[in-house]
Amino acid sequence: MDIKKDLKSIRTPGWIGDFRKFIMRGNVLDLAVGVVIGSAFTAIVNSAVKDLLTPALGAVTGGVDFSNIFVTLKGPVKATLAEAQKAGAVTINVGVFLNAVIQFLIVAFCIFWLTRIVAKIVRNEKETAKTTEPPAPSREEVLLSEIRDILASRSS
Repeated sequence: MDIKKDLKSIRTPGWIGDFRKFIMRGNVLDLAVGVVIGSAFTAIVNSAVKDLLTPALGAVTGGVDFSNIFVTLKGPVKATLAEAQKAGAVTINVGVFLNAVIQFLIVAFCIFWLTRIVAKIVRNEKETAKTTEPPAPSREEVLLSEIRDILASRSS
């Protein structure tokens, strides 16, 4: 009994080859890298909002902690959201939503500036490429041009 021969005789479904082609396309790999970088960027933005902006806005507004802005619908009324959730209260978490909106706006703002800077760099590179002189012809091109001119002068 030859196992290698038996394995070769098993036919792989066509969709496996299609899936392999799909995964190895550049767009899919770029998207995967983008998702990983995006999740890392989200962690940075979350920290910026939670650790920098929220305390600063809280200080400006008189010490208000946005994450503790909530409305209790049912259950015991507590001073903080954590206490209310621990007690099993049903709450509308306005502050958590505000933090999410702030995070979204920061991400959108950063992406706006990032795309604007990249577009400017690409535009500058295109303008630089247009203004530069074409490279001088190579030695081979010069020799071929001379040969062409000599042959043209002999035939006329």
